[in-house]
Amino acid sequence: MDLQKELNKTGGFKNLALLAKQVVEGFIAGMHKSPFHGFSAEFAEHKIYNPGESTKHIDWKLYAKTDRLYTKRYDEETNLRCHLIIDNSASMHYPESAGTTLENLNKIAFSALASASLMHILKKQRDAVGLSVYSDQYDFYAPEKGSERHHQMLIHKLNETVMETSEAKTTETYRYLHQIAEKIHRRSLIFVFTDMFQSSESDEKLFEALRHLKHNKHEVVLFHVFDKSKELSFDFDNKPKRFIDIETGEHINLYADTVKNNYQTAVNAYFKDLKIKCGQYRIKYVEADINAGFDSILTTYMIERQKFI
Repeated sequence: MDLQKELNKTGGFKNLALLAKQVVEGFIAGMHKSPFHGFSAEFAEHKIYNPGESTKHIDWKLYAKTDRLYTKRYDEETNLRCHLIIDNSASMHYPESAGTTLENLNKIAFSALASASLMHILKKQRDAVGLSVYSDQYDFYAPEKGSERHHQMLIHKLNETVMETSEAKTTETYRYLHQIAEKIHRRSLIFVFTDMFQSSESDEKLFEALRHLKHNKHEVVLFHVFDKSKELSFDFDNKPKRFIDIETGEHINLYADTVKNNYQTAVNAYFKDLKIKCGQYRIKYVEADINAGFDSILTTYMIERQKFI
């Protein structure tokens, strides 16, 4: 399937579930060994069907050969509870010129598609998934469930999130992470998608909130979402430009080359500090460059799920 054509046909992320499925299947096809092996219930043996039992697992092919009803018995599986948290602040809608095509994602579109891909795997594994979205307020919360209706509701919310218009508003990430932490009572695997940009509070408060997420033996993975070429490498041509803070509206006019070296030094130091602090607080830190695809996201899930259960 040509994913680009599918996106054009459906008008962006109108068919997010299908696109997520293709992302996951493409990821699996590129691996030598299926990452699903051993994750869900594995077929163990046949047993004779007893009247009154569910017909869901009857092996009809075997019935055609033997004229007797047998059901497939499965090894018991351990279901996972997963909660996805998405930062939908104004800075997550950078780059503003980006659309919803695989070659032109902004940070919020990347996060939504990554989340939908994870949800597709969770659904396949019959695991429960919940979702929280915050911006300058706590926009949305859904507890962990595994039903098809619940899955479709979350897909719809991810679609809405991508299509929302960005407004210049600051956000207090730490405040909403504390609120989310209070809502997740049963042990869960928690994925946080954020660019880690906020202007009003210290980084220490943000990490206190991330530590709060780890209570009740939760495992927390921080996907640090950013545009590496622009936000880390500062890869702009040396023409006069106006750089605008998306969240505050403040701006500065300058030539990119005049500040590039100092900018890279400061941002690299910030990224390094983030990694160190995550290590100290036993939070899994994963760089999520919006131009690098979804392999790091899905690989992290596979590894963390095995460790979690």
